[in-house]
Amino acid sequence: MKHEEANKEIGGRGAEGQRGREAEKQRGKRVGGNSKIQNAQSPLPLIPRGGPTFPNPRSPVPNLDDWLEIGKIVSPQGLSGELKVYPVSDFPERFEVPGKRWLLRLDGTEPQPIELLTGRYISNKNLYVIKLAGVETCDQAEALRGCKLMVPVSDRPQLDEDEYHVLDLIGLEVFMQASGELVGTVVDIIPAGNDLLEVKLHESFTTDKGQITNNKKQKTVLIPFVEAIAPVVDLQSRRIEITPPPGLLEINN
Repeated sequence: MKHEEANKEIGGRGAEGQRGREAEKQRGKRVGGNSKIQNAQSPLPLIPRGGPTFPNPRSPVPNLDDWLEIGKIVSPQGLSGELKVYPVSDFPERFEVPGKRWLLRLDGTEPQPIELLTGRYISNKNLYVIKLAGVETCDQAEALRGCKLMVPVSDRPQLDEDEYHVLDLIGLEVFMQASGELVGTVVDIIPAGNDLLEVKLHESFTTDKGQITNNKKQKTVLIPFVEAIAPVVDLQSRRIEITPPPGLLEINN
């Protein structure tokens, strides 16, 4: 992500272990992904017995503005077509609740619908093992290695108070609460024990206020996205106000 690109669904500011909404609701403000799974049961195409074709280097680049990545298939699991998936979503229902998902193949230009049959979490590996309709053998599963699971951007969950979608945080301006000084702009969210805001520093944010060194190479800072340090998140005004402890914004040598 870059742990969290614009079309990836990840959450859990203050969450530990990306496991369930209760873990995501700890007091650190949560950055979250999209919505509850719509358990649609429309007819879905089966994957051909031989699996998907290999990537074509001349294939057009997919336009994923309308999609969010929730996971990446990393390998087969066993001999019956199960798949190991690395999640980039904090919502377990994405992988555990049966229903329609979308599969972006390595050479695909648009995600295609696929049916999730079952899923379970492997906690010690931070992976899910899932079963997709039409994937019955290890060879078919192997052919899906590297493919991505997607959901539409419109399919985003209702968040509780003090919870935020990653997409809503990218681009917000960050200000010092005490002085009103512009620090910079949020360019990324780094998932950790407490999620981190990656903030691109504004050129006016200099050593005059004693916040950072005058090292011209410093372009960004990482700010823990927790209540004590980022007490104000105003999506309507597109701003975050921070109260960093001494030294937080200094460059790391």
